[in-house]
Amino acid sequence: MSVHRCVYLLSRSHIRYRVCARTAAVANNTTLRPTRRTSENVSSRHSSSYSSSRPPDTSLFVPLTVKSDEVSNGSVGEELTQPLDRSELLKVLNRFYKRKEMQKLAADQGLDARLFHQAFVSFRKYVLEMNSLNADLYIILSDICCGAGHIDDIFPYFMRHAKQIFPMLDCMDDLRKISDLRVPANWYPEARAIQRKIVFHAGPTNSGKTYHAIQRFLAAKSGVYCGPLKLLAHEIYEKSNDAGVPCDLVTGEERIFVDQEGRTSGHIASTIEMCSVTTPYEVAVIDEIQMIKDPARGWAWTRALLGLCAEEIHVCGEAAAVDFVTELMYTTGEEVEVHNYKRLTPFSVSNHAVESLDNLKPGDCIVCFSKNDIYSISRQIEVRGLECAVIYGSLPPGTKLAQAKKFNDPDDPCKILVATDAIGMGLNLSIRRIIFNSLVKPSVNEKGERELDTISTSQALQIAGRAGRFRSVFKEGEVTTMQRDDLPVLKEILGKPVDPIETAGLHPTAEQIEMFAYHLPQATLSNLVDIFVSLAQVDGLYFVCNIDDFKFLADMIQHIPLNLRSRYVFCTAPINKKQAFVCTSFLKFARQFSRDEPLTFNWVCRHVNWPLAPPKNIKDLVHLEAVHDVLDLYLWLSYRFMDMFPDANLVRDIQKELDGIIQVGVRNITRLIRATEDQSASPETATSLRLPVLDTPSLRRGRGSKNQKKEPRATDSSLSSRLVRDGLLTKELLQQLQREWVREQSQNGDDSNSAKKGKRKKNEH
Repeated sequence: MSVHRCVYLLSRSHIRYRVCARTAAVANNTTLRPTRRTSENVSSRHSSSYSSSRPPDTSLFVPLTVKSDEVSNGSVGEELTQPLDRSELLKVLNRFYKRKEMQKLAADQGLDARLFHQAFVSFRKYVLEMNSLNADLYIILSDICCGAGHIDDIFPYFMRHAKQIFPMLDCMDDLRKISDLRVPANWYPEARAIQRKIVFHAGPTNSGKTYHAIQRFLAAKSGVYCGPLKLLAHEIYEKSNDAGVPCDLVTGEERIFVDQEGRTSGHIASTIEMCSVTTPYEVAVIDEIQMIKDPARGWAWTRALLGLCAEEIHVCGEAAAVDFVTELMYTTGEEVEVHNYKRLTPFSVSNHAVESLDNLKPGDCIVCFSKNDIYSISRQIEVRGLECAVIYGSLPPGTKLAQAKKFNDPDDPCKILVATDAIGMGLNLSIRRIIFNSLVKPSVNEKGERELDTISTSQALQIAGRAGRFRSVFKEGEVTTMQRDDLPVLKEILGKPVDPIETAGLHPTAEQIEMFAYHLPQATLSNLVDIFVSLAQVDGLYFVCNIDDFKFLADMIQHIPLNLRSRYVFCTAPINKKQAFVCTSFLKFARQFSRDEPLTFNWVCRHVNWPLAPPKNIKDLVHLEAVHDVLDLYLWLSYRFMDMFPDANLVRDIQKELDGIIQVGVRNITRLIRATEDQSASPETATSLRLPVLDTPSLRRGRGSKNQKKEPRATDSSLSSRLVRDGLLTKELLQQLQREWVREQSQNGDDSNSAKKGKRKKNEH
C-alpha cells in the first residue's frame, strides 16, 4: 500500500469521526464552540429566552466577503481522492440547500430563511472555487459524490462558513447584553448613591414656573441649568451674573468662564446635551421636560433626569408630563413634589380671522411653518408700507435677538413680526396677537418621507402662549388665524387636552458602540448602529431615538480612515444636513482630520472664502447662514479635538462679524426678495430658492413649445401679474376667476338676448 493511500485512509477516518461528532453536536442544538458550565450560563439562558421573543432584524446583517485561503490544502485533497466533477458537486449542494432538516438546524443556530439563503449562495461560490477548499471538506464532498458519505456531513462546514460571513451569529448573546437598555437608571451610579428631591414645576407658557425654579437655582451654593436652546442658556447665564451669582456658560460650541483664570464657577448654564452627570450640585434645573418624548433629542432629557447628581432636581414643563415623570422616578425610588402654576396673563381665541394683511395691527405676529412663506408674507407687508421683523430657525442667535429687540422697541417703526415656530422658546417678545398663517406643519416621518401634519395641541399652546406675556406691553393676548376656514380648526385644537407623555428617549453611547465594534470589527458604523437598535431591549417607559441623522453622517464619512471613537464623535455633530455647503464642509473637516493635519484659521478662511460680502439677494443670505453653521461646526469640534481645531477664538471672532453681516441682510430682507425677483428669472434660480413670490406662470411654463402662447411675466404691470407676483394670487385661482368671469358674461349675454327678443316680440304685437 502506498504512503499516499495510507495517509488518505487515516485522514478519512479522522475526518469522519470529527464530522460525526460535530453533526451530533448540532443535532443536540448546541454550539460548535465549547461552553463553560458556570453560573454565567444562567444569565446567558435569560438573555436567550428574551431574544427568542424578539428575533433580530436580519436584513441589517451585511455578509462579509470570505477571501480565498492562499495556503489552502485543496490540492492535497485532490491528491488523496480524485478530482471533483463541478456539475455533480452543484447537484449535491442544491440537494443540501433543499433539505428541510438542514434549514431547521440552521435556524436553531440563528440563520433564518434570509440568512440561510445568503450563506448558501456564498458557500456555493466558495466550494465551486476548487483551489480554495481545505482537504477535510474536499474529502467529505468527494465521499458524498461517490455515494460513500451523507449529504448532512456538509452542515458543520456550511455553518463554519456562515459564521465567517455573519460573525454576529457567534456572539448574538453578547450583543444582546450590550444593547440591553431596560434599566437606564443603573447607568448613573453617582445619582443612585444619593437620595434626590424631585420638584416638578408644572404649568402652561407664561405661568412663572421656570422663574420659581431659577430663583431656587440662584439661592443655592451650586447649581446647573439645563435648557433646550443656546438662547435660553445665554439668558440664564446673563441673569445669574447680573444677580451677582457667578455663572459659567457651557454649550456645544462655546465655553465662557467667569473666573479669568478659567476656574469653574459654582453655577453653570448649559444646553441639556452638555450637562455633566458626574459633577455634584446642590440644585439642578431641567427646562422643557416635555421634550423627553422628542424622537431625536429626547435622550438628553432622559439622561439629565436620571443622571444629574444634585440634591434637588427642579423640573419645568407641561402638566402632561407630571404622571410620566412620577412613574419614571418610581424606578429610582424617588418621590416627586408637584407645584402647579396658572398663566399670569390671559389670552383668548378671536372669533374672527384676519383674512387680509390689510387688517394687521401693531404687535401682531404672523406664524408660518416655512421660510418660503416668511419671504412671501414679509414682501407683501412691505408693499403695504409697513415694516416687519423676521425670525426663523436657521438664523444665528445674535440675529434672532437683534430682530426681537427691533420688534420690542416701542420707538422703532417695526410693529409686525413674521416668524416660524422658533419663537415658541428662548425669546422674550412683546406680542399682542398671534396669527397662524397655516395650521399645517411639514415634518419627516420614520421612513424619511416628508409629510404635512396639523399641529398638535401642545405645539399650538406653546406658540399661542407667546401672546400677552407677563411684564410685556400687552397685558392680554389674542390668537387667531389668517384664513377663515382655519379658525374653527384652531379652536378645536386648543380645546383638546394635551396628550400625556408615555415614553422617554434613549440613545446608544460611544462605549456601547465600541463594544459592538469589538465583536463586529468589519461592520460599518452605520450598520453597527442599525444592528444595535434592532437588538436593543427597552421596557415600556422608553424608546430608542431616531438615528437617521447619525447614520447619514456615518455613511458620508465611511470611506475616510478614522478610528471608531473619532468617527462616532463626528457623527454626533449637530449639523443641518439640508444644507449642501454644510455637508461638504463636514466631509472636508473629516478628511483633513484623518490626515492628521490641523484645521487652522487660514485653512477655514480659504474654505469659506472669508471675508464675505453683504448679501445681495436671498440666495446670498441663505449661503451666509450656511457659512455660519460651518463655523458653528468648527467650534463644536474644537472642544472635542482641541489640537486638531486649534483656532477656535479666531473663528469665533469672524463668526460674530458674520452674524453682523447676516443681521444687515435680514433687516433688509424685503430688498433682498425684490432683488431676487428682479434677477433674470431663470428657472434654475427659481428652483434653487423655491420662493412662492417667483411662482409665476412665465416661470412654470418651462421649456414648452415654441408656438406656446406667452403668458405675462412677473414684471408686467397688469393687475393679475402684480397679484401673482406678490403671492396674493396663484395661477390656478386666476384661471378659476377667468372661467367664472366668462361664465357670468355668457349668462348675462343670454339674459340680455332674451330681453331683446322679448322686447321685439312686444313691439311686433
